[in-house]
Amino acid sequence: MTEATPQASKPLPGPLQELIQPFIGLARAPRALWAVYLSTLLEGFVYFGMLIYLAMYFNEYAGLTDLHAGWMVGTLTSGITLSMLFFGGSADRLGLRRAILLSLFLMLLGRALLALAPRLGLATGGLLTPFIALAMAGILLVVLGYGMYVPAGYAAVRRFTTPATANMGFAMLYALMNLGAWLPTFMSPIRQHFHIRGAFVFYAATTAAGLAVSALLLSRKAVADASAAGDGAEPPPEPRDSGPGLLAGVGHWLRNHPLADPKFSFFIFCLVPVQTLFAYNWLVLPQYVNRAFAGSWVGTRFEAATSLNALLIFILCPLVAALTARTRVYSMMILGTAVMAAPTFILALGPTVPGLFAFIVLMTVGEAIWQPRFLQYAAEIAPEGRTGAYMGVAQFPWFLTKMFVPVYSGAALARWCPEPAKGPLNTTPMWLIFGAVAMLTSVLLVLAKGWLGKDFKTSAG
Repeated sequence: MTEATPQASKPLPGPLQELIQPFIGLARAPRALWAVYLSTLLEGFVYFGMLIYLAMYFNEYAGLTDLHAGWMVGTLTSGITLSMLFFGGSADRLGLRRAILLSLFLMLLGRALLALAPRLGLATGGLLTPFIALAMAGILLVVLGYGMYVPAGYAAVRRFTTPATANMGFAMLYALMNLGAWLPTFMSPIRQHFHIRGAFVFYAATTAAGLAVSALLLSRKAVADASAAGDGAEPPPEPRDSGPGLLAGVGHWLRNHPLADPKFSFFIFCLVPVQTLFAYNWLVLPQYVNRAFAGSWVGTRFEAATSLNALLIFILCPLVAALTARTRVYSMMILGTAVMAAPTFILALGPTVPGLFAFIVLMTVGEAIWQPRFLQYAAEIAPEGRTGAYMGVAQFPWFLTKMFVPVYSGAALARWCPEPAKGPLNTTPMWLIFGAVAMLTSVLLVLAKGWLGKDFKTSAG
């Protein structure tokens, strides 16, 4: 009797294999990549957690109106994107490890100042006060740090992944940032017992813990090993020399700038209308939920409603990335932006709990379809050693969005969604206008498909 030979394991069906394989490849990623992911998770928690409270922070402790509080929030958010434009290449010059650690240190200092300001008894009541001066110093430090941090994270993913794992690597970075952004859901008890200033102390302490963990896990050896296993070793800094002269150097810079390509410029700028919905998530939605649903469990725990988008993104981004790996990027952009913008009109029907959650869920599905693809596209077209710089440039329209939206968001709240003691609610016109603006992106992408779409022949993977 002969010994039976073991049967070969039965292969998974094709579609199931395509869904699972990207996750398997990512699970085998080097330690340095997972260190970046852990840091991104903590930063998502801290940054978006503080952002939810920031307008209320200036209302309560600085005595600012909705309009002026919106300006302060816009200073932070637009400043970060402008900082990316100028400091996005820091990882290319300093190296990934130094850029990430320096950025976390700057953000720790800035958040500590914001947490400290309400406890010093500084004069308040307007924009030109000692309280605002100290808070602005804190915001400036956060702006400088975050402007270096985000492009460095995407540069790390590009360097630490292979062509086979890059699609999932970028999607997972975006998903983990959003998982962190969902964690403020559980901050309601801290905010209720220790107020917003106590929550800011907690967030500053979390930043300090994240800095310590990153310094430990993101060692020089870990970075070198991950670079060798991924797309390539970290390129050395470019040598400094006298160059061809100032005018010639400026001309060369302008000719080789990504914005010199009209198609690339059109592509990133036509995303501005739909990106306004991102800005509303922290400039409008927290106050809208808190005021329009006052007295209900949704209004009392507004953190849960305003952070649900982030949890859904964490779940949906990797799944959508795996399921649509063979779909063309341009098609994903049109579909995703339309699905994200259309649910805004649900809110125009009036403030209802089902309508609120339908808006959040459907908007998130659209975001999961297009946003990681845009970030991947911007990172992968960059020449070797210039990923951080390209990511910074790609964020420039986002800077314009975050600078423009705060100009009118506070006025929109004051007119259509004021505090209960200051007037009646009538939020329908506000959401109708917001939805119509957001839909412009999909219209522009459809109109430009013949001119621009032919350059997007690659799949999302």
